[in-house]
Amino acid sequence: MVQTSARLLKLLALLQSRRFWAGGELARELGVTERSVRRDVDRLRSLGYPVHAAAGIGGGYQLGAGKELPPLPLEDEEAVAVAVGLRVAATGPIKGLEEASVRALGKLEQVLPKRLRRRVSALNAVSVRLGDAGPSFDAELLAVMANACRDSELLRFEYSSREGSASERLVEPYRLVHTRSRWYLLAYDLEREAWRTFRVDRIGAKPSTGRRFKPRPLPSEDVAAYVSQSVSTDAYRFRARATVYASAQVVSAQLSGVAGRIEALDQDRCMVHTGGETLEALAFHLGFMGFDFEVHEPKELVDHLRRLAERFARAAQRTEASAQVTDSR
Repeated sequence: MVQTSARLLKLLALLQSRRFWAGGELARELGVTERSVRRDVDRLRSLGYPVHAAAGIGGGYQLGAGKELPPLPLEDEEAVAVAVGLRVAATGPIKGLEEASVRALGKLEQVLPKRLRRRVSALNAVSVRLGDAGPSFDAELLAVMANACRDSELLRFEYSSREGSASERLVEPYRLVHTRSRWYLLAYDLEREAWRTFRVDRIGAKPSTGRRFKPRPLPSEDVAAYVSQSVSTDAYRFRARATVYASAQVVSAQLSGVAGRIEALDQDRCMVHTGGETLEALAFHLGFMGFDFEVHEPKELVDHLRRLAERFARAAQRTEASAQVTDSR
């Protein structure tokens, strides 16, 4: 009986790991016959797990949605990830999740083994949030878009540009991507016949779903990198282009986590395309790398850097003067 129960948990974990399994594949993974798989599936159904089956060639099993949420076994790493995520969500930028996150966190931490509670507490104790978390997002809006991506359903919504002008979009949604403090929707715009990256905080509050579509190949295998390049300049108020006197590989490591596009010019130089909501942010990202650089645009950034240099020079002069006075005493 213990062996059967362990096999049920493994079967459940397999069904959760991907959308569809052939009966023969499950039998090989579990080391049993397909008849045993059918019996185990029936046991899962009796426990409340809605496992759908399709007979014939190409048939198999799929874990679906039921009327109630059945128990969800989690591995240690998954449990820690969920607990940390709930703590972040309880005070995070996604509106509508705070109260539910606190309740779910209480239930989870009540049953967490002591060793996992210590790991969660340690992560929470040493984690610090700097400054404003950025724009907030509606949890229901994200859920609508996530479901449309998953089910390959057309999405229609009103979208506001950076300048504030509104337009209606009909798209095939594919991925939701979170970078820095923003969410983005990667979609194929049917009217413009091109791939587009939309800032979620600029999408209207009530997008509507339509008929299902046949997914087309994604514009890149690395969706995160594609979106990062797409939003490196267009998503921000100020867009910058600068030559950095270091190799593209070294600069990429320095700018990891910062939206931007880097082009190698030669072994010792690269071109950086990036953006920011403020000139201060742009100056910081370019300056903190520790390499010499030359800004080509925008002119406002060049003027801002000149003012910063003058201010830093005055600060250095005052510091030196104060040090001389102190030494003379």
